[in-house]
Amino acid sequence: MIIVTSGHVDHGKTALLRALTGTDADRLPEEKKRGMTIDLGYAYLPLPQKTLGFIDVPGHEKFLSNMLAGLGGVDYAMLIVAADEGIQPQTAEHLAILRLLHFKQIIVVITKADKVSETHIANTKQQLMQAYPFLEESPFFITSAYTGQGIDELQAHLANLPSLSDNQLPFRYAIDRIFTIKGAGTVVTGTAFSGRIATNEELYLSTGKKVRIKNIHSQDQPSMVGEAGQRLALNIQTDVERTEIQRGDWLFSHPPTVATDRITVEIEAAQWIQESQAVHSYHAASHTTGKLTLLENKQLYPQQKALAELTLQDPLYLTYNDKLILRTGDAKSLLAGARVIEIHSPKRYKRTEVRLNFLHHLLTTQNVAERLSCYLQHRPMPLTELAWLAQRKEEDLPDLLAERHIETWQGWAFTRSYQQQQSEKLIATLTDYHQQSPDQLGLSKARLYRITAIHQPEALIYYFIADLLAQEKLQQTRGWLHLPEHKIRFNTEEQQLWQQVLTHFEQQHGQALWVRDLANLLDLDESTMRNFLYKAGKLGYLTPIVRDRFMLTETLYAYAHWVKNIILEKGDISVNQLRDELQWGRKMTVQLMEYFDRCGFLRRKGNVHLLRDGDLFDY
Repeated sequence: MIIVTSGHVDHGKTALLRALTGTDADRLPEEKKRGMTIDLGYAYLPLPQKTLGFIDVPGHEKFLSNMLAGLGGVDYAMLIVAADEGIQPQTAEHLAILRLLHFKQIIVVITKADKVSETHIANTKQQLMQAYPFLEESPFFITSAYTGQGIDELQAHLANLPSLSDNQLPFRYAIDRIFTIKGAGTVVTGTAFSGRIATNEELYLSTGKKVRIKNIHSQDQPSMVGEAGQRLALNIQTDVERTEIQRGDWLFSHPPTVATDRITVEIEAAQWIQESQAVHSYHAASHTTGKLTLLENKQLYPQQKALAELTLQDPLYLTYNDKLILRTGDAKSLLAGARVIEIHSPKRYKRTEVRLNFLHHLLTTQNVAERLSCYLQHRPMPLTELAWLAQRKEEDLPDLLAERHIETWQGWAFTRSYQQQQSEKLIATLTDYHQQSPDQLGLSKARLYRITAIHQPEALIYYFIADLLAQEKLQQTRGWLHLPEHKIRFNTEEQQLWQQVLTHFEQQHGQALWVRDLANLLDLDESTMRNFLYKAGKLGYLTPIVRDRFMLTETLYAYAHWVKNIILEKGDISVNQLRDELQWGRKMTVQLMEYFDRCGFLRRKGNVHLLRDGDLFDY
């Protein structure tokens, strides 16, 4: 368990920690020389059941960004106030930050009790509770590092604090320091936000590269495991250069999603906020600038809450309920606390009624299953993205989603209403197509997808088409999708003629035939033959690769699959290569290749052809 200590400079934080733990948290020579904490300091108190870790954050305003780096992933805080000085500027700002971060408990420790009278101490305590009414629920301890007063009582209280961290979640670890140690290699230190890690396990850097954990120091002790809520030093084995790992990077048990630079947050104002303004944003050990935009208000007053959009100059690895601290554009004063509501927020229509209702609904969700259901209300999402938002293992999601009657299929999650909506659109598209082209049999699966749902996940739409076929709400004839009631048929005479035409095509061993040649072979008028062959094309039996030259559709599909496999193996295909393989004349080969280019199956690049839409000829 980690406890953060904060307070005004020279109010005795470091001395208090030394009295509690026997460790001097001032570790830099400059800190010892100046008598103030500049960077994060750490001390540890081994107890029978656990080890307490203390982060001593700097109290001077100049070093406030270092303080903010220490406040991620921590549930308890101690506010240090010197009895002889009382509330000071940094006392007020640190307390405001602690309140905005919503710690489970803020423990107030009045130090240097040996320097003033009991009456003065009582006045200091009363002054704190009057200035900050929310501290009435906080425990107060009166201490002196010099005489030892109150140290045992404070230590006993800290030892009984319950751990609130969850080590069953995926591992998530914020890096705030990087070292190179002779004989060990790269060592990183930081705070475990969630999950559990053991030696020899693999983790992912936020860059996506893998590292292996060689050794672990947990709460300043060698350990085989590290858990959420602990201060960890990890000796990592990696091919990544030491200089490629920076303060603010992360380690994850699962491959990270894409960092986000546009988020929706619920903010709580520390001062007056205008509708749009520049900010400095702090999250774990990361610091970046950005722009804060209120979504429902023109302005905000201190302690008011509101929805806002935060666009960041540098993307961060954020997830739902992460906490940030925002400072003004000049970084001189505290502006607000922020809680992440949504990552990868949309760039447009951010203030529409539908959008705002969605966000308010998201704020009212009571558990992970409700929240995931809310995210999926209007769109499907990959399970990997949902797992990140829920901070759950992907394999645990199906049970969570089943609680809300949410479907999963091949890495996607979607609601039944979404499937119904998309299915109705597919049927409506075919209905319109049949009305506009009554003499056409139907559409290919790929074309139906492009017309109806080009911006939806292709795999899901194909799954919905298969489901409609299984329910017999759609039918498929020789690869063409159509409504069950839509039929184009040969009459008796045409059926007999088709058998004769088919015989001639089969005798050509896969080559195309001209209208004129077939008319001469069967002693028919050329115009009559042309009309018949185009009707056969509408029925899906034939395909005109150029005007008046037809190929059996099933043969064309076979060639398409064959060409696709060659390109997947070799990268491209040329006309000469296809001619040699098929043993055709060049003209016929060029016509087939140009047909594939025209319909969007291939695209030409110089003297070779590449795949454009490899699924076009899939049934």
